Amino acid sequence: MAENNQNNEKQAMPAIMVNSQYIRDLSLEIPKAPAIFAEAKEAPKINVNVDVMANRADDNNFVVELMIKMDGEVNDSKLFIMEMVYGGVVSLNVPEEHIEPVLLIEVPRLFFPFAREAVTSLMVNSGLPPFMLNPIDFVALYQQRQQVTANN
Repeated sequence: MAENNQNNEKQAMPAIMVNSQYIRDLSLEIPKAPAIFAEAKEAPKINVNVDVMANRADDNNFVVELMIKMDGEVNDSKLFIMEMVYGGVVSLNVPEEHIEPVLLIEVPRLFFPFAREAVTSLMVNSGLPPFMLNPIDFVALYQQRQQVTANN
């Protein structure tokens, strides 16, 4: 009877349950402030780099983190350098063979809007031009990771 109860509970659990979300690390540097603001007459050239890491915390709990690095330049001068690690703890109720793609595709899709909002707020509150990260294709990011792994 107890085993049947546990099976019913596991089936009732959603495929992905977000237990917590957090910003583990956040830094912004504006090396030439305030002078750079007077120089910024045109839109900055922005470089964005996003990566995803996932690790098992225990049986079916996982830590997933988005690493977002951005920098901007105006007139060949560094306008800003921003780094953020946005993460969360999730519980999964999926078959073992689906865990990796769920952690590296679906969970980042859930976290991304919150990370994007944090980046946008940081930029605006720091006196920088408003900037919203474009949506990320986490499927393509996952496929690139798979190709690199297969080639090594």
